[in-house]
Amino acid sequence: MEGKAWHQMSEAELAKSLGTDPKKGLTPEEAAKRLEIHGLNEMEERKGESPFKLFIHQFKDFMVLVLAGATVISGLLGEMLDALTIIAIIILNGLLGFFQEYRAERSLRALKELAAPNAKAVRGGSIRIVPARELVPGDLVLLESGDRVPADLRLIESNQCMIEEAALTGESVPVSKEACVLAAAELPLGDRKNCGFLGTMVTRGTAKGIVTLTGMQTEMGKIAGLIQQAEEAETPLQRRLEQLGKILIVVALALTVVVVVAGVLHGQPVYGMFLAGVSLAVAAIPEGLPAIVTIALALGVQRMIKRKAIVRKLPSVETLGCASVICSDKTGTLTQNKMTVTRLWVGGRSIEVTGEGYEPAGQFIENGKTVEFKGDAALRRIAQVAALCNNAELTRDERSGESKGKKASKEQDSAGAGEWQIKGDPTEGALLVLAAKSGNSRSSLEGLYPRVKEFPFDAERKRMSVLVSHQGGRLLCTKGAPDLLIERCAYVLWGGNVVPFTGTLRQKVLQANEAMAKDALRVLGFAYRDVRPGESCEREDQAESGLVFIGLAGMIDPPRREVFDAIAKCRQAGIRTVMITGDHRATAEAIARTIGVLPRDGQTLSGSDLAAMSDAELEKRVDNVYVFARVSPEHKLRIVQALQRRGHVVAMTGDGVNDAPAVKAADIGIAMGIAGTDVTKEASALVLADDNFASIVSAVEEGRGIYENIRKFIRYLLASNVGEILTMFLAMMLGLPLPLVPIQILWVNLVTDGLPAMALGVDQAESDLMRQKPRAAAENIFARRLGWKIISRGTLIGVCTLGAFVLTLGSGAGDPAKLAHAQTVAFATLVLAQLIHVFDCRSSRSIFHRRFFENKFLVIAVLSSLLLMLAVLYLEPLQPIFKTVPLTLRDWALVFVSAGIPTFAMGIGSIWGSSRRRRNGSRISYGSAGPNPRPAAR
Repeated sequence: MEGKAWHQMSEAELAKSLGTDPKKGLTPEEAAKRLEIHGLNEMEERKGESPFKLFIHQFKDFMVLVLAGATVISGLLGEMLDALTIIAIIILNGLLGFFQEYRAERSLRALKELAAPNAKAVRGGSIRIVPARELVPGDLVLLESGDRVPADLRLIESNQCMIEEAALTGESVPVSKEACVLAAAELPLGDRKNCGFLGTMVTRGTAKGIVTLTGMQTEMGKIAGLIQQAEEAETPLQRRLEQLGKILIVVALALTVVVVVAGVLHGQPVYGMFLAGVSLAVAAIPEGLPAIVTIALALGVQRMIKRKAIVRKLPSVETLGCASVICSDKTGTLTQNKMTVTRLWVGGRSIEVTGEGYEPAGQFIENGKTVEFKGDAALRRIAQVAALCNNAELTRDERSGESKGKKASKEQDSAGAGEWQIKGDPTEGALLVLAAKSGNSRSSLEGLYPRVKEFPFDAERKRMSVLVSHQGGRLLCTKGAPDLLIERCAYVLWGGNVVPFTGTLRQKVLQANEAMAKDALRVLGFAYRDVRPGESCEREDQAESGLVFIGLAGMIDPPRREVFDAIAKCRQAGIRTVMITGDHRATAEAIARTIGVLPRDGQTLSGSDLAAMSDAELEKRVDNVYVFARVSPEHKLRIVQALQRRGHVVAMTGDGVNDAPAVKAADIGIAMGIAGTDVTKEASALVLADDNFASIVSAVEEGRGIYENIRKFIRYLLASNVGEILTMFLAMMLGLPLPLVPIQILWVNLVTDGLPAMALGVDQAESDLMRQKPRAAAENIFARRLGWKIISRGTLIGVCTLGAFVLTLGSGAGDPAKLAHAQTVAFATLVLAQLIHVFDCRSSRSIFHRRFFENKFLVIAVLSSLLLMLAVLYLEPLQPIFKTVPLTLRDWALVFVSAGIPTFAMGIGSIWGSSRRRRNGSRISYGSAGPNPRPAAR
């Protein structure tokens, strides 16, 4: 007995191992002792940080420290408005981060809610209702239909018990449970048919089991532990902004020192140079960047909500844009989670059944032609048996205005807004829908064929029979596993006639069964017989003999319609879709091939394959595997981590509790909003309101667009700041007077860094966005020539601004009026050059590749900034404050030419370069960097 797993033990071995009586259970006294030893049967929560510590933690970020420094500097300069703005930004970001982290810790609380509140236990020979949290190993528990399993159990009795385990194993149909001994030591959870697991649901029958594990030792508890251990990865955006903050602070301090020292060495006043240097430092740090990032993300979130994707963690929006792999659960995500009969085989004929889900509408197609049901005896009979030999109910939900308690008496009336639903076993529900499509509702048939007796489904017999009466006679209807059912049949319905079931005909049935099974269909056989008057049918062996075989029905959980296009778009965008499911290998492969997930040379691995592999072996193979079948929660987590080690940015979708650890560990976790459990939703960063895989593609597009917009305004802000710094730096190096006074530098920063930058954050995406490969996870924020564009445009802005200053100043460096005039020209040139440059930043190519008025917010923002600039030039009360003078038309001509050169010269150069490449036959291509492809430099 030593070393045996629970499912390998006999009842006697189990009772001895757990020290319990399989008839009377534990005594109340023994149960109380064990409760002290094992603790409560509930999920333990890892002790988290206090809300106060969580809040303080938000202000340790490097960029926040940079902003704090900018606040102090602004205050010293007397710029209290800037200082207050920066403080508000810091507090806002801190609050957002606090609420995100606080909500993320609620995953385990949702797990607790999955536990049953009460359980029916046998203690000291008496049945007692006890709180499920007080169950202990060795307790004897009774289960019946509708109960939630209160702990991990080993079943010792089962009466047609079926348990729905999809949330734990991913199995799409309830599992038939047996009180048997299983020999294999290593079995996936879905194959342990003599065990019950905490949090799963009994859908049919009754059972008795002995508690083997409680609390954190249960399979559900192991998932809780995995959720605690799985660390949420820092998003690429967070990493990029941290890099950017460090670069900016170093550059700002260095330039401040250089400009101040150079100015002093050239005879400028020390105090004046100190103010100028500090002003440049403030300008070099785009303190509005976090606010603009937050606004861009928030607006993106609003757009995503309209596209049925709800974002729980703001920075994760951008992560979708660099996702290179989407790991998707099969059941309910890629498929409808609605078993549907798609094929019938009767009398040697194969008939396709159309229609989706539980909607009782569809056609029967044979060789491309619609089959008339009324004239087809075999189809009428198979539909009749499917409806009568059935305990499910087909109902319409409350939105239809009909009572949910009604059976399908109005199944043919498909009008109304309500969705059709199944109460009971999904397989029987699929058969009920099949019958309804033929015009045979269960309620109407039961009125004509009242039920007399039922021989329920049994895991050993693998069939179910119902005896009904009709017009003074009796009819037996039977369904079950085809290979076992045909052994009970003496006749077959063939060509509209009942004929002897010869060996040749039996072989044809078995071949048809095998062909349907190869297509991953779950196949059931149907039979009937008229019971003679006076014949005894008390026992199942009496009733289920001499049957007439009718035919086969093949059913499957069909793919969602929109999934086909969504996966094709993912492929076009360079994103690989990987199916991870608890279902059987053949079923998973068939679905994956149908929807385009599994290519011809793609590989499949099962849970047993994974268990035999080391992490290193899995990492070597994971890039070529497209389907993982029959996997456990630990396997899903290993798969995600292996992909991440290969350099992929992984999005993990899921709905069941078994998906939660992997969802949390992934770069971005995506939960199903309708079918998803609270555990998975709390662990996720994104929730799909419509459970639609296609919504992920929309979210990816939004994520890519948001990231590109963030790059756009980083490009704009930093190129503008480079222009400001170079204007001052070159002037100091050349021994020129200050081209801008400190207040002008701050005003330029305020006018150009505000509204125009925000408007870039809501810019429309470029048309080829979803035809590009995902960017690399390690891609620097300045990759794809962004750094070159910032430096080149910034340098041109600085040189042209200084050129306008020098041309206007001439030889009047010693004349205060002449200097003020030249400084005003430089001020106007710098502002206008930046406002023209903002339109160039909308495209990765040049200003001429986008429609000028497409972004109306940007046009309005630029006009507002122009008005603010004109105000300080022409309003007399502001002129002394900003040291400006009115400009003449000649001045404006110089300003416009100087300001336009940086953008339009580079735009013309870009067009010339593109034309030259086309003439040489070259074209833009996208490179691939190992396992994680990304766009080549453009």
